[in-house]
Amino acid sequence: MPLTVQAAVLDFFLATMMRDFATTSLRWRLRGIACFSFILATAGLMMAQDQPVKTIPSTDVFPSATPVRAEHSPEAREPEHGGSADSSLRLGIGDLLEFGVYNVSELSTKTRVGNNGDIYLPLIDYVHVAGLTTEEAQAIIEKRLSDGGFLNNPHVTLFIDEYASQGASVLGEVGHPGVYPVLGDRHLFDLISAAGGLSDKAGRSIVVVHRNQPDKPVAVPLTRNVSDNPDSNIAVFPGDTVTVRRADVVYVVGDVNKPSGFLMDTGNLTVLKAIALAGGTNRTAKLGGAKIIRKGPTGMTETSVQLKRILQAKAPDMPLEAEDILFVPSSAAKTITGRTFESAMQAATALSIVAVRP
Repeated sequence: MPLTVQAAVLDFFLATMMRDFATTSLRWRLRGIACFSFILATAGLMMAQDQPVKTIPSTDVFPSATPVRAEHSPEAREPEHGGSADSSLRLGIGDLLEFGVYNVSELSTKTRVGNNGDIYLPLIDYVHVAGLTTEEAQAIIEKRLSDGGFLNNPHVTLFIDEYASQGASVLGEVGHPGVYPVLGDRHLFDLISAAGGLSDKAGRSIVVVHRNQPDKPVAVPLTRNVSDNPDSNIAVFPGDTVTVRRADVVYVVGDVNKPSGFLMDTGNLTVLKAIALAGGTNRTAKLGGAKIIRKGPTGMTETSVQLKRILQAKAPDMPLEAEDILFVPSSAAKTITGRTFESAMQAATALSIVAVRP
């Protein structure tokens, strides 16, 4: 039925019902309401059937199954520095291993990797593990136990108790010299801190010898405040040797207030500075007889020092070198000719080094 005809019929029924609605009884009113509702529903259905059907274009609800790797997903990351995915630590000579088999406590033991890279285990005798990761060594041991008919489907655990092959030696002027583990990325200052820090007698030079380049030691300058020189914090690897050198010492002995040995932290110490560090000379000091005793290529030498004129700023100050002995004699005692060297050496030997840094 056309849409215009349907609308006309609906208008006719509405007009008739509204005209008779007021004069009819309640019973007939209810019947009229029901009939009116049926007419509305029927008309709506017919109007909907006459509407053109819109065709919705077919769309692919699910996108392509081709995987897209996110920029920061693990799959999208490339190996850094060209390294392989296996970055586990390798077993080495001297490592102490703890061996166990699940549900077989009788086989649990501790064993150390020998000089030939082997370990000894119950039932299967010697197994070469040097250069392997713990996972690789476990797989080999499990196969040996299974192939030998000792255990059916064994589950082996292997733990490293001591990393003897993964350590670096820290020697010299540190709090606790020794061998310290180098696991992962470790740097020079990490090992110095692990060794108890620098001692009071430490100088300003550290020598690092890498295991793979023993003929090319690296001299690292050092300051009291290590944060001032971050370039000195070089990487350290297993097998390296770190030696913290002792600062050079100058001895001031004789008729001074505080005879001591003084560290040349800056490598620059003069006669005037050394006398000042020693608390100055005593009133009985023989300033004209001061000497510098120095060890040279041909032996010990003595050099006269015009100490009185230096103190009066009438003569230039004199530089001192490592292991020099500045001797100031006493005018109150008789000086035996030729005994200056012996007296100064005896006094210097008896001194303790004072950690006073000019």
